[in-house]
Amino acid sequence: MMVLRRLLRKRWVLGVVFGLSLIYFITSTFKQEERTVRDRTLLEVRDSDHHIPWKVRFNLGNSSRQINQCRNSIQGKTLLTDELGYVCDRNDLLVNGCCNVNALNTRQYICKSCLTNGCCNIYEYCVSCCLQPDKQPLLERFLNRAAEGFSNLFTAVEDHFELCLAKCRTSSQSVQHENTYRNPQAKYCYGESPPELLPI
Repeated sequence: MMVLRRLLRKRWVLGVVFGLSLIYFITSTFKQEERTVRDRTLLEVRDSDHHIPWKVRFNLGNSSRQINQCRNSIQGKTLLTDELGYVCDRNDLLVNGCCNVNALNTRQYICKSCLTNGCCNIYEYCVSCCLQPDKQPLLERFLNRAAEGFSNLFTAVEDHFELCLAKCRTSSQSVQHENTYRNPQAKYCYGESPPELLPI
């Protein structure tokens, strides 16, 4: 123990320890910078003709098909939308996750609170309206444009239902100044245009 204390008091030992620490710091900093440059280069070198192979499979409205399980929008307090485009009250949801199509308030492809620009007041209606088969060309145009800027976000989308869930969530297009909605009555959008800016 005494020998170690005497050794650490010598300046040359402290100099060696400092020098090795400095070398370690410099090499790890350069390695991190090298990784950052390599990742940035990979993003920039992408071929401009490269199109993302979208995995979205559009349901062309054949809702008479037998389905054992349904995914649904889950989050609504009172309303839910299933993957077949049905909107129902939460208590009309069947154990398989599908809306009970025989329930009084269950409707398919409902656009009840949606404006002509594709922005809606209620999230579940936005998803249901987006699932309409005639919205496929609009969504395909969006996917082709999004391929450039949002490839990581939308390559995770597997089908029409997941695309509508993602599109209808509030996005940066729905807000102004990052803290207020452009139109608080129509903040869920599946369309190409952002909500109209309402005067304050």
